[in-house]
Formats: sequence, C-alpha cells, structure tokens
Amino acid sequence: MSEPKPIRVVLADDHAVVRKGIREFLEEDKAIQVVAEASDGEEAVAVVAREKPDVAVFDIQMPKMNGMDATRRVKKEFPQTRVLMLTAYDDDPYIIAALQAGAKGYLLKTSSSDELVRAAHAIAAGESALSPAVAKKLVLRATGGQLTEETIEPLTDREMEILRLATKGMGNKQIGIALSISDRTVQGHLANIYSKLHVGTRTEAVMFAVREKWITLE
Repeated sequence: MSEPKPIRVVLADDHAVVRKGIREFLEEDKAIQVVAEASDGEEAVAVVAREKPDVAVFDIQMPKMNGMDATRRVKKEFPQTRVLMLTAYDDDPYIIAALQAGAKGYLLKTSSSDELVRAAHAIAAGESALSPAVAKKLVLRATGGQLTEETIEPLTDREMEILRLATKGMGNKQIGIALSISDRTVQGHLANIYSKLHVGTRTEAVMFAVREKWITLE
C-alpha cells in the first residue's frame, strides 16, 4: 500500500528568519513538505501559480502585495490552494478582513509548532483553523441568531467529547484516533451536532458551545 501524498506547502513572509522557523516547525511532521518560499506578496502568488500547493501560509504585511490581496488572488485564480494566515496581528479588523478575503485559517505567530502542524492538516482537509485567541474574539463579535435552550436538542456524551476535541483544532482523523473510532464515525457525529445546534460548520458549532459556556477555550 503506497503512502499518502504529503501536504505541499508554500511559505510567504518577508523575514527570512521567520520563514526558516515556520519551515522547521512544519517539517517536524513527515506528512508535510514545504515546496517553496516567497519574500513578498507578488512572489507568493507567482510561487502558488507554479507549485499548485495544497496550503499557502501567508503573513499579512508583505512588500509589493499584502497578504490580504495575495489571498484574494489565490482564492480567485487557484482555488485548490487554501490559505492559512500566520501573523502577529490579533486585531479584529485584520481577522475579519483575512477571513473575508478567503483565508481558511488565522494563526498567531505565537502559536506552537503543534498548533501550526494541526492547522496545516485541517486546512489541507478542507476544514478551518483558528488560534484560540482569535476564536475568542470571533465569539465575542458573534451577535444575533442565538437559539433558546428549548430549541436545542442536548448533545450526547460522545458528541460533547468530539466537540471538545474539535475546539482544540483536531481534524476528524485525529479525533478518531483519540477516541478509537473511525473518521467516518466522527463525521457522522459532527453531522448530528450541526443538526442539533442548527449550524452549518465546525467553527459555528465551536462558537455556539463557547458562547453557551459548554466549553471553555484554553
């Protein structure tokens, strides 16, 4: 049986030392391969065009073209590549603008190597990834649409376990390993959670659980 293809990643940051650190963090995981680097936004888009990576890790502030504009270009021209914003900025306007531009994840540069690797895996799998501090900010911004207790069907113990692990940034496969169940079973439980909470995504489910104080973000 052949090994699965590695997750191909492109890095874009105008500081060579930062890129070196990010590369070392990511390549601690043998399932991730950094295929190219860029030092500005224009070069980042050109490298994505050439390499067609699974994930592009962009900083927000870069010369020639900032990370927001580079993300918009990538989303429009190379939708098979998903963007993870990795930045020092945790201000609400930056977070919202990055997600609106099409970024699938937003991590702070204070994140651990484990968080960065988990985020790369999640985004490559089509999921989203947020630093806990960023998730907290989005929860605080979330207003309206709050459902009353009577309209919410209680989650089972297993569904709560899965939601807690999802809050830690784990993907379906990682949750399955942690609970000794298949990732398909995890997906089935998540579908039930979405239905019970009247949400459409993992991020919305996590935000709902945090808002209702079922779960506390670490």
